[in-house]
Amino acid sequence: MQQFEETLHQDLHQFLLSMQEVDERLPECPDVEDKWEDIAKAYIPDGIREFQDFPSASLGWMMYIGMAVAQMWDKEWDIYSKVDDLYAYMRDKRGYDALDEYVREDVLLLKDTPYALLEKLVGECASRIYNALLRQNIEPGTKEAFNAYVSSLHQLYLMGAAVQLKRLGYHMTKM
Repeated sequence: MQQFEETLHQDLHQFLLSMQEVDERLPECPDVEDKWEDIAKAYIPDGIREFQDFPSASLGWMMYIGMAVAQMWDKEWDIYSKVDDLYAYMRDKRGYDALDEYVREDVLLLKDTPYALLEKLVGECASRIYNALLRQNIEPGTKEAFNAYVSSLHQLYLMGAAVQLKRLGYHMTKM
């Protein structure tokens, strides 16, 4: 599964690099990365429930969550780092189905063209991941399918954070 996750990482990184949404060297933000496990545990029951009928949403929402956590880290981490369940905090603002809109409008403060462009970008990333999952020919409902789903969410979360950190002006360069 580690090889699968690395392949997802490389694919998303190259795609986002080609769109100039991330730098060659991805940012390191341990505070955001450290929230992954708690967010994943809280998100997975909702994400799995939605995956069969809405795979792009189930996957893409995690990229939005990564972006939101990066934004929170940049603006008021001393407050948000103390929130017990950041996923529930975000989801409960408007509900699971509108999580994407909540993040774009209320967290990232996007409107009009930037709002639509981000929706398209996240949709493309989610679609790429979904296609990669389908190519694995993994039997649904198995431990392997679960692990592949979690690996997919992990990479979307990290890339979402990387995209937002770049948008906030953080760049990793060799010294």
